[in-house]
Amino acid sequence: METNNNTPTVECQMMIRKPAATVFQAFIDPAFTTKFWFTESSGPLEAGKTITWRWEMYDVSDNIKVKEIIPNQKITIEWDAPATTVDFEFTTLTEDTTYVVIKNYGFSQTGDDLIEAIKNNTSGFTTVLDGLKAYLEFGVELNLVRDKFPHIRHK
Repeated sequence: METNNNTPTVECQMMIRKPAATVFQAFIDPAFTTKFWFTESSGPLEAGKTITWRWEMYDVSDNIKVKEIIPNQKITIEWDAPATTVDFEFTTLTEDTTYVVIKNYGFSQTGDDLIEAIKNNTSGFTTVLDGLKAYLEFGVELNLVRDKFPHIRHK
């Protein structure tokens, strides 16, 4: 689905110094994704499936509906309450670099609630990309998501 200029859209991006297949797999396979984003998953992303992601340190989880997967190019999911769409786009820049763009759209909120949702999702997806970069390029788990909200219950 293409977004237009009138649709409120969060867009975050980062170049990752790894091949597109590696970066794509980091979002598909929870063995990788749990190193920089959520702590548990009910399984890998597969088109047409609903997967549960869990952030155990905050005692929250969310069901992720996987809408579309184009290998090494794009993942589209629906998540959150109220539900929004998220596109993860992977563009090969060179054999060893990938440009990742995350677009989040379909917000039902208005006014201050919309501003808050856009602010929170922009911050959240930026943190995910930063953690992804550190993990894939340097093998370091920065615990960015784990440490983002110290005022919320930590386990």
